[in-house]
Amino acid sequence: MRPHLAAALGAVALTASMLVSASPAAGVGGSAYPTSEFEVVVGNTYTKGIITWYNRSVHVAGEHKSVDPASCRGTTAYTLDSADKQLGKNVSPYLVCGLSRTFSFDVPADVPGGAAVVRVCLDDGVKALECNRYGR
Repeated sequence: MRPHLAAALGAVALTASMLVSASPAAGVGGSAYPTSEFEVVVGNTYTKGIITWYNRSVHVAGEHKSVDPASCRGTTAYTLDSADKQLGKNVSPYLVCGLSRTFSFDVPADVPGGAAVVRVCLDDGVKALECNRYGR
């Protein structure tokens, strides 16, 4: 009788251990924040990465690339509401000239529920070369 009881208790303990160890990762701060991939390409240059959607901002992280040292590239992102009103804007902290580099920045969207759309642009430091829109 004891071996069966020990096996049953062991199974219960294992199941409880699995549930407890899974709970913190799944439950930290509620559910995971939604993400969207982005990619904007102009010739052999690009910006690509991930948008993470928060309640009153978005986080834009990725890589931008320039193939020519004389043609620099940067990334600009705009947050928009559902009526296409601009809520915020931010730019990557540096341009790349003849190389690729990762970047990461936040864009405010200080309205209930946050941004409905993010517009990501590959730019030359002065003007946008190409932009794409990404919805939540």
